Amino acid sequence: MSTSLDPYGLRRVVSPKGVLPQRAEVLDANLPLGEDELLIDVESLNIDAASFRQIEKVEQGDAQRIGEHVLRIVVRRGKMQNPVTGSGGMLIGRVAQIGPAHPARERLRPGDRIATLVSLSLTPLRIEKILAVHPRIDRIDVKAQAVLFASGIFAKLPADLPETLSLAALDVCGAPALVARHVKPGMTVLVLGAGKSGALCAAQAKKSLEGTGRVLALDISAAAIERFRGDHLVDDGVAVDATQALEAMQALQKMTGGALADLVVNVASVPETEMAAILCARQGGAVIFFSMATSFTAAALGAEGLGKDLTMYVGNGFVPGHAELTLDLVRTVPALRRLFEERYAG
Repeated sequence: MSTSLDPYGLRRVVSPKGVLPQRAEVLDANLPLGEDELLIDVESLNIDAASFRQIEKVEQGDAQRIGEHVLRIVVRRGKMQNPVTGSGGMLIGRVAQIGPAHPARERLRPGDRIATLVSLSLTPLRIEKILAVHPRIDRIDVKAQAVLFASGIFAKLPADLPETLSLAALDVCGAPALVARHVKPGMTVLVLGAGKSGALCAAQAKKSLEGTGRVLALDISAAAIERFRGDHLVDDGVAVDATQALEAMQALQKMTGGALADLVVNVASVPETEMAAILCARQGGAVIFFSMATSFTAAALGAEGLGKDLTMYVGNGFVPGHAELTLDLVRTVPALRRLFEERYAG
């Protein structure tokens, strides 16, 4: 066991030396465990949606080949970081070993079930076997071990929610927490993307608006939009391809009588939606980019090129209290819980 503390996992970086684990090409996921590290017996990986879609496309939707693709990445890199998207995901598992200097040693016990709230792109990981691939929910069941650094945040899994449901919600818990920080009563809020992140963000926006303003949604799937509308997660929504920026803006204007949004929350899991988000925001408004498919160069230069005076936020996945806020949303918004149970709790 290492005798020095290393809260950011620098000793795990194989190459290039001197960078933090998220930027590293290769990590060392082997034991022994450091004094301030946590060892997790991993059961499931929730792959970031943008990453899963990219791998799924390459492997033509074949579940076995998707699993083999992920395994190759982890064997090569010592972590699950898609070299194309740069993103990872998060995991669920059971505490196997707690380093004596780990900051959570007083509140964790071996056997506790936890979900990591830091990206797989910086988490040392060794996969022994791929057990199952679930393309519908971007999940891969594995027999594996992972290392969590002292700086790595996590959440104990609640006893009152199914574990798979908790994992799905916690995977994107930073998004609704950031919405809660920025939505104010009276706003018009547009959510780009009607997946699980979109559902959580819409539900939180509704809550934060306190019966004022409007929550609207755009997504390429008419069925997803209809579900959001039918469940009253949004006030209105239109099926539109968000990679077509002008069409997205025109769809919003039809819903608002020509107005644009005060806040746009982009949680689309496909690239090239930056311009739609920017065009849909009013002058002086704001955009939250919470998709790993986002090109921040395209967003910055696109806003400049359109002469848009916007505040643009990068969702980094961590907002204090984000896990509790998200799980409470799932508990207290019946339509949201039904949606998550139907998609993820089976």
